[in-house]
Amino acid sequence: MSDPKIKNMEHFAEISGLSRPTVSKYFHDPKSVRASTRARIEATLERYDYRPNIFAMNQNRQLTKNVGIVVPYLADPFFAEIVRVIERRCVEAGLSPFLFNSHGQRDYEIDILNTLRSMKPAGVLLAPLGRQSDKSAIEAFCKDVRTVLFDSNLYDLGQAFVGSDNRSFVSQTVEYLTRTGEPPCFFEMETPANPNANKRRLAYIELMEGLNVEPRFVRVKGSGWAFEEIGRQGALKALDERAFTTDTVLCSNDRLAIGLLSACFERGIKVGRGNDCDLRVASHDDHPFSRFTCPALTTAAHDYSAVSDEAVATLFRLIENGSREDQRTETLFPARLVMRESA
Repeated sequence: MSDPKIKNMEHFAEISGLSRPTVSKYFHDPKSVRASTRARIEATLERYDYRPNIFAMNQNRQLTKNVGIVVPYLADPFFAEIVRVIERRCVEAGLSPFLFNSHGQRDYEIDILNTLRSMKPAGVLLAPLGRQSDKSAIEAFCKDVRTVLFDSNLYDLGQAFVGSDNRSFVSQTVEYLTRTGEPPCFFEMETPANPNANKRRLAYIELMEGLNVEPRFVRVKGSGWAFEEIGRQGALKALDERAFTTDTVLCSNDRLAIGLLSACFERGIKVGRGNDCDLRVASHDDHPFSRFTCPALTTAAHDYSAVSDEAVATLFRLIENGSREDQRTETLFPARLVMRESA
């Protein structure tokens, strides 16, 4: 049987047993990889008679090797963790990553997009603000610049989206909490900044109704990205008004949950799963600090590495193919339930 024909550089990386960024780095500069890696790639090239379309990748539209990375709020360790992996993958591929922070503000996000457009990047990985974003500005940018959205799947814009499956998050937490105790009420912001919050609310409603249990909500006032303080102030008010009608609370995200835990401590409410505890608290995201809360937070975790790796691999594929895709792609990764002391 003859060897299979290699379709593209991603397929070549799989055949050679190397990472996509390492292979890309070799084709940019063979001397930039170790001698043993170079020999391995060259042996695979000879065996399969594969020649990548380097001209399309490097000369298309006279683009640079710059890659833009845009996040809405870099102070959030969630985005810092994803960016850490994305930056490393870009550098390994011989590209130059440039990081931009929108600071949770629409005007900043628009200015960043204009700056990136002038840089003629090879591509951009964009986590949009969400509700606060200017749809028309992002839509125009995505027509001019090869763009992969991550985290927030905003208006189906860009050539691709890579993120987490929000229903998977909520299905795991709701199933566990209802199986082991009282069904949870849902703790959320009235005007959430991130579109993922809306998807989690809808998933909660669907799952509770599927269990023949009435969905219950505790909504707190506040807008923007200061989720911990919004959660703390809202939870203090809710606790004082006895708004929690169940002893189980499911938070929309971990940062709100951190605020709730702080409020419980202030009011002398014991959180945990023991018989002497007043409240069980669970959440979503596996925020890097969630394991260090008191008590440690039960949560549904993102697959940080998978989302980061796939976002970069998708952008590289678009660069190699000159953005010639039949249709916009969407890749979602399921969550993983992480059991800790809070629930």
